[in-house]
Amino acid sequence: MIPAPFDYVRPGSVDEAVRALSEAGEDAKILAGGQSLIPVLRLRLAAPSTLIDLGGIPELRRIRDDGDRVAIGAMAPHHEVMRDDLVNEHVALLAQATATVADNQVRHRGTLGGALAHADPAGDLGGVALALEAEFVITGPGGQRTVSADDFFVDYFTTALGEDEILTEVRFPKRASRNPARVPARPGSSDMSSRHTGWGSHYEKFNRTAQSWSMVAIAAAVRTEGGTIAEARVGLSNMGATPLRARGVEEALVGRPVTAEAVRAAAERVTEGTAAPSDADAASDYREHLARVLTGRAVLAAVG
Repeated sequence: MIPAPFDYVRPGSVDEAVRALSEAGEDAKILAGGQSLIPVLRLRLAAPSTLIDLGGIPELRRIRDDGDRVAIGAMAPHHEVMRDDLVNEHVALLAQATATVADNQVRHRGTLGGALAHADPAGDLGGVALALEAEFVITGPGGQRTVSADDFFVDYFTTALGEDEILTEVRFPKRASRNPARVPARPGSSDMSSRHTGWGSHYEKFNRTAQSWSMVAIAAAVRTEGGTIAEARVGLSNMGATPLRARGVEEALVGRPVTAEAVRAAAERVTEGTAAPSDADAASDYREHLARVLTGRAVLAAVG
């Protein structure tokens, strides 16, 4: 099908984009990568009066060092995020999850901010943002405000963004390392053959076919000290109407030894506070089973 007619605006700055959005009113739509919006327009499931394309704003593509955080512009394409040295050094979990998003074509067109603002509960990056405790920078007519990942996802395909606001940047704390430093285990210990110290992270995703949406996905960031889990953050995808934090698992992990038994026992709590959907891909009880298995795998891989 052919989309319904609309006015097209391509601003050159964030201020111009905010102004255009305010002037266009509630029927306007923001175009980021377009990988979700364009199919919807073609099916006429949406018929905006105005389409505001953010592709002409260079500052929204920047990935920069922001002290204790890595700040990523909302229009940074997935393929740039996953290949960026700063991201791979300090936010490895994001790079790993981004590499699983759809296929190469989508990763070259789709954007970090577009995916997060779309807020599909089956998307890969919402759970990662929760596990890494990201901050969302939102700009509107009243200026700029910052929203935590916990407060950004409100409901099914719904976020804290107002009708006249734009997501401009996402800031991730520097903490999750792909390869934490190893500390030898005690001879004869029942723990794993090697222990890790510092932050480690891992992303586990289960889908029916390559490049498809996840049935369930788990993002884990874990900090260990001398064979004990000191901190844990676990984000879930497709276990409710929004991406979720597995707080029961996090609570059960802290203070526990780095053993497979302790991790798998904690993973049993992953379904607390969830409402796994049933659809053509999987029933809710199967998703709950997957969540328990994948959480154990993700946390064990994160601690090495």
